[in-house]
Amino acid sequence: MGSVVGEKITRLIEYATEKFFCLLIIVSASGGARMQEGSLSLMQMAKISSALYNYQSKKRLFYISILTSPTAGGVTASFGMLGDIIIVEPNAYIAYAGKRVIEQTLNQTIPDEAQEAEFLFEKGSFDLIVPRHLLKSVISELFTFHDRGTFFHSKFKFI
Repeated sequence: MGSVVGEKITRLIEYATEKFFCLLIIVSASGGARMQEGSLSLMQMAKISSALYNYQSKKRLFYISILTSPTAGGVTASFGMLGDIIIVEPNAYIAYAGKRVIEQTLNQTIPDEAQEAEFLFEKGSFDLIVPRHLLKSVISELFTFHDRGTFFHSKFKFI
């Protein structure tokens, strides 16, 4: 994710917040931050996360993050993992850093499946694993469920 893509995603989130779009869905597939852009690229992670905080926490709107293969680096470190619901595709490669980088840093080997969707799902990293052909119906169900909850909470005050 470079500075241009980061800026576009930030503007999308800000627009959705301003217009009170009750549902935001971002589908991610990324190899990570564009290191050749330096700090401009890295800054996008914080900028997007800040915009999402405003969308989710202050406006209480609904964000679904869909991760496809591969999703790595800055996307996983920021908006990819900040969804109210995080959906991944089966067998997707999801990582912050590559296997070789992790092994060299830790000085030990990690299992081959350590960065696969199913392994990470078992560890609680995601909410759902959904094949692409079923995404439309699953998102529809989630939105219906969320919409009913919003209606419920607007009619009653909780202490």
